[in-house]
Amino acid sequence: MASTTPVFVTGASGFIARHIVLQLLQKGHVVRGSVRSEAKAAHVRTTMEKELGDPLDEDRLSFALLDLKDDAGWADALAGTGVLIHTASPFPMTMPKDEDDLIRPAVDGTLRALEAAQSAGVNRVVMTSSVVAVVYQNPMPDHALMTEANWSDPESPACHAYAKSKTLAERAAWKYVKVHPEIELTVINPGFVMGPPLDDDFGTSMDFVKRVLGGKDPVVPRLKLDIVDVRDIARMHVAALSKPETVGERLIGVSDQMWLRQFADCLRGAYPDRRIARREAPDWVFRALGIFDKAIAGIVPALGKDVGSSGSKARAMLGMDFIPAEQAVQAAAGFLIERGHMG
Repeated sequence: MASTTPVFVTGASGFIARHIVLQLLQKGHVVRGSVRSEAKAAHVRTTMEKELGDPLDEDRLSFALLDLKDDAGWADALAGTGVLIHTASPFPMTMPKDEDDLIRPAVDGTLRALEAAQSAGVNRVVMTSSVVAVVYQNPMPDHALMTEANWSDPESPACHAYAKSKTLAERAAWKYVKVHPEIELTVINPGFVMGPPLDDDFGTSMDFVKRVLGGKDPVVPRLKLDIVDVRDIARMHVAALSKPETVGERLIGVSDQMWLRQFADCLRGAYPDRRIARREAPDWVFRALGIFDKAIAGIVPALGKDVGSSGSKARAMLGMDFIPAEQAVQAAAGFLIERGHMG
């Protein structure tokens, strides 16, 4: 049910977060979002007004300038809100030299958001985690379908810096609410998020689609991806607000799995005139490249592993009918091509 008490969305300019903000507004919620600059706030407002066909005054959509790495402003920003949806977390295309560049903002930012919520008397929290906090076992199995009962092991060779950041941030959130049981937490664990952005300011997952569409690589590694549409992930966050039975639960958001070869085939089927690599390279090629390239080294432990995660719990608890993976991938590519991002 819509409320005049604002829903606070951290990282409101993010790919997933913008869809969450839109769906909240469509359902009549008042939204307050955190962004890192006035320019980001203006951009999000413009996007929402275009989507809704309606001007949005401060009574419906407002913003606070916050930084995951800085305490300033968090307590004041959450005062007077009723729900926290915490989406903010860094997600780079390439892993940094120092993994703490990802881990510290993710963990510390999560705790800042939860502490501010607790201080403001905000008891309902929905947090965006990831399947990378689920699937990276130590050692990686050859074949598995993971569920919410599984956790990634930060010590696993397959657990790259981003996966560590999401795993440790989610662990920190569950530990925090154990000490503060008045906070009712639900965690959403999306797969690799496809589907159409709401505007031309998009993030890492779209950069990956651009790379494949652009034929940047002559071959693809034997990697399996959990695929989900961004619109479904937003629906999961919003639906959880009206489902008290989701409190204390992790919910994986995944439509289906695709090997990278299938991902490329899906795009090539939709755009046959584009030079899209679809030939799989033997695993030894990427193992050899990984000796010299740290980014490639991060994928080596997952090469050839038939490992994915299941969205069945979200289907049961939230009534999700996920957009098929192929449609999600093609919607992302269609956006990039139609908006002139592929040259």
